[in-house]
Amino acid sequence: MREPGGWWRRKSTPAKVETYTRWSFHFFAVTEVAAVGLPLFGAMPGWLTALLLVMLVGHAGTCAVVASRALDWTRGSREQPVHMLWTLGVVTAAVATAAITVTEHGPGGEDVDTAAGGIFAVVLIFGAGVIALGVRDRKRVFALVAGFAAGAGGIAFPLGLPGPATLATMVAVLLGAGFLAFTSVFSVWLLTAVYELDEARETRARLAVAEERLRFGRDLHDVMGRNLAVIALKSELAVQLARRGREEAVDQMTEVQRIAHETQREVRDVVRGYREADLGAELAGAQGVLTAAGIDCEVTGEPAGLPAEVQSALGWVVREATTNVLRHGDAKRCVVALRGEGERVVLIVENDGVSGASGSGGSNGGVSGLPGGGGSNGGVSGLPGGGGYIGGVSGLPGGGSGLAGLRERLAAVAGTLEAGPVSGGVFRVVARVPVVAEGVS
Repeated sequence: MREPGGWWRRKSTPAKVETYTRWSFHFFAVTEVAAVGLPLFGAMPGWLTALLLVMLVGHAGTCAVVASRALDWTRGSREQPVHMLWTLGVVTAAVATAAITVTEHGPGGEDVDTAAGGIFAVVLIFGAGVIALGVRDRKRVFALVAGFAAGAGGIAFPLGLPGPATLATMVAVLLGAGFLAFTSVFSVWLLTAVYELDEARETRARLAVAEERLRFGRDLHDVMGRNLAVIALKSELAVQLARRGREEAVDQMTEVQRIAHETQREVRDVVRGYREADLGAELAGAQGVLTAAGIDCEVTGEPAGLPAEVQSALGWVVREATTNVLRHGDAKRCVVALRGEGERVVLIVENDGVSGASGSGGSNGGVSGLPGGGGSNGGVSGLPGGGGYIGGVSGLPGGGSGLAGLRERLAAVAGTLEAGPVSGGVFRVVARVPVVAEGVS
């Protein structure tokens, strides 16, 4: 069973901002009806109340539809809703004209004038504010607001509203429409900025992956390029000597064999250098990656003084835990603590974005293929440094992913691993390794 609110937690930050923005403008429609529609009851005859209420609901519904389509246009999923913008303008003018007509020529009474006058001002204000969502040029937004304020006077004064009251209404519409139009423009700007920042972060991650791929390729080229060239030359020499029946051909092929074994050893050294997890680098990398992802990350403790094999095992714990924080849930805060407890060193990773256990290793993207990341389903998942692999060097010793792989690594240094949700919606990973941790504080 899915927990309540899980649909919201599964959304990305830009999607949350977009959903919030959309429902805010839909709520404006409800506010419009509640603010000036409810006072109609009891203020005028029933048939007139019903007529104005139907017109008001129609205007509010049109505002909601226009707001939704204008936001779609802002996100690039549909063309600019020009026809709907004009439709909203016409509906706004019709409702405003009907309201001011009731005020001046309808049933007398202060309640009638107040209720109908409220409809007149509010529909103009909301109409201008929503239409501003579908207008991108700032000058046009200013012209839109000024036009609605002038239109208020152009409708009210000819229908009998006194001059001072007409001027006051125009000022009220100008201020109200200006404020709502500014809110609309700012909401669009904020939504666009959030998506652009998210895209920039993804681009930076892809560039980091590409840079790491190039670096790994250069290292392999440096190791293998010269040796392969020597192997090719010596093999060609051995062929020529063999054709002439010279015994030196055997010596050349023996040398080729030696160089091939040496190349294998050097490649393993390169790979091992990528696969060894340095705890200090992993802690710094985890803080940098999580902070870049918008997660408040606090790291305490220093790994100085720990044996290399312990640092490597705990580094893998940090790497896997960081990957899972990015991959699962929507964490806002993560705490990584390294401390000594007698003859044991304890590493604790806590975050508030996971509601259940997750033992999968690897990541769906990002820079998880880099040293400091988990395995990956894309990018450079085949490079050493990931937890799980699709290809590449997954067959090398030390492979594996998820919590099971971490337990195997910790077992090699007599360590233990605990992982699971705790109270307060926190997911905690605790790794304990028996060692005299002199440098851990």
